[in-house]
Amino acid sequence: MAKPLLARIQDPGFARSSFELAARFIFRPAPNALYLPAPPGANAGLWISSGRVAPRRVILYLHGGAYIAGSPRTHREMIARISRRSGLRVFAPDYPLVPEAVAPAAFDAALSAWRGLVAIGYRPSDIVLGGDSAGGGLALALLGRLCAEGTPPAGLFAFSPWTDLTLSGRSLQANAAKDPLLPAARVAEIRDMVIGSLAPEDPRISPVFARFPGCPPVFLQASESEILRDDTLRMAERLKAEGARVTVDLWPPLPHVWPILYGHIPEAAPALDRIAAFLRGLTPLAR
Repeated sequence: MAKPLLARIQDPGFARSSFELAARFIFRPAPNALYLPAPPGANAGLWISSGRVAPRRVILYLHGGAYIAGSPRTHREMIARISRRSGLRVFAPDYPLVPEAVAPAAFDAALSAWRGLVAIGYRPSDIVLGGDSAGGGLALALLGRLCAEGTPPAGLFAFSPWTDLTLSGRSLQANAAKDPLLPAARVAEIRDMVIGSLAPEDPRISPVFARFPGCPPVFLQASESEILRDDTLRMAERLKAEGARVTVDLWPPLPHVWPILYGHIPEAAPALDRIAAFLRGLTPLAR
């Protein structure tokens, strides 16, 4: 049902409300999860945890939704499962969306969320960046800025990140009919809504063109059948060229960001397990 809806929907407000409704009724609740809003005066968002978590380690997670829809609430069940498996608390900021706030507003909000975590006592080596789809691209854009400033995080993981808003990835056309969720015909239209006055190759919106000096380990997960497959593969090559240790976890045909469908498709749980294994293996967080 989702792909035909996404192919014809015109109103961003309706897209948001539909996603919020789907999250409430389709995404399976995570047991023993705790969701706390950020206190007044802090960056807006949710603090998410499940089970026993490390006291001074955190994931900064940026949700997907094509910069138009989505929120920490739509993704909180998946995020709670990452927390449970990794033993890490998560902060998911509520960054501004299009059309009310075009690029680089989301990037600026992500950078502000990072600085907010540092301001309350987290060191860069205490923080992992994470995200999915547009949020995965946003996390990688933030990684580029932090590497350039000499304050990289402990690592980064991303589900099916959107990394190239020049739309030059071959899979956008090659997988247009195969992708079970995303309508390729709408991508250019959404891109034009998102970028504002930025050039599409600006690294704040297209991290495949960023530099990553001193890059920490990165874990990228995607499906062979999705239109953003090459955004993941080309991003991995870019990071490797910068000397980063990159793991590409490429799966057989599955929907875009399938771990959010936990309880509906069997591949969601092992995909989350692989992310958690990566997180537990990061040396600064293992202390």
